[in-house]
Amino acid sequence: MSSVLKWFTKDSIIYPVVAIIMGLLLGAVVMLIGGYNPITAYGALVEKVFGNTYNIGETLREMTPLIMTGLAFAFASRAGLFNIGAEGQFIVGMTASAFVGIKLTGLPMIIHAPLALIAGALAGGLWAAIAGYLKAARGVNEVITSIMMNWVALYLGNLVVRQFMLMPGENRSEEIQPSASIAIGWLSELMSNSRVHWGTLIAILAAVVFYVFMWKTKQGFELRAVGHNHHAAEYAGMKVNRNIVKAMFISGILAGLGGAFQILGVFGYQTILQGSPGTGFDGIAVALIGMNHPFGVILGAFLFGGLTYGSAGMSFAADVPPELIRIVIGSIIFFIAAQGIVRWVLKPFYAKRKKEKVL
Repeated sequence: MSSVLKWFTKDSIIYPVVAIIMGLLLGAVVMLIGGYNPITAYGALVEKVFGNTYNIGETLREMTPLIMTGLAFAFASRAGLFNIGAEGQFIVGMTASAFVGIKLTGLPMIIHAPLALIAGALAGGLWAAIAGYLKAARGVNEVITSIMMNWVALYLGNLVVRQFMLMPGENRSEEIQPSASIAIGWLSELMSNSRVHWGTLIAILAAVVFYVFMWKTKQGFELRAVGHNHHAAEYAGMKVNRNIVKAMFISGILAGLGGAFQILGVFGYQTILQGSPGTGFDGIAVALIGMNHPFGVILGAFLFGGLTYGSAGMSFAADVPPELIRIVIGSIIFFIAAQGIVRWVLKPFYAKRKKEKVL
């Protein structure tokens, strides 16, 4: 626990916070240039996110898959891998969980829902492990293979829906069995029929497990060692190739679970996708905002999910186009990536603090 508190209080947490503030300020400047009132716009955004229990529940629903894809990217990054394929892993997780949720019948909820979740997790993990194996065995860059596999996953998912699960006359699959749903009925009613589900709790638990595994276990130490310097790790006797495949597999499990949550907790069916949903790519942004730390990912997902869901309030109350929210998010990511700018902004404050310490 002390190490977690240390992470929240150390100087490195200041950079994403300042980057967020600078992104919001830049967004305000763009709004002023476009003739919009930023105070009204941001006020409408906050009202949309926190205005009532329904909006709070929907914000939690919006951030849940972002936590999972953010964790997926962050986990691979800690092992020195750039898993840009969380999008494809998310889609195959959706497809596998939908298939199990639709085709298996007569099972009690306590068995059916976990089976559907496990199917989505394993599908995502195995999909990512292909890129991991190609990296370990053949030296193929995981960025290239995972990008290519995103498109394969999209069209493979559509093919499976069309061939095995299609609702006659519709552009989507059949409904999943009620026993496969992870929606929380009583909490949904309590929160004005918002689409809350067990996936949010599982996502938070996944972040805790991520932290414990990566920083408190021998295997986690090996993965981080491989990420820092795979030559030194190999010299120390660690099995580098095995750890590469393992890291990608676990990363894919996290992204696949995110896809399963969407099917089993939100929609209840899978549509024929005309394009990638974008959740896997948004997870990269979430991980960058959270500095690739599991608890930072939760905060980044809350920010990203809140901005995304709250943009509807900005459009309605302040007539601000939702594209402006993407400008704000892009600005935040830019300032996090360009930490030299943030350090330049903070330099006078650090200099003053250093001078006070000397005195």
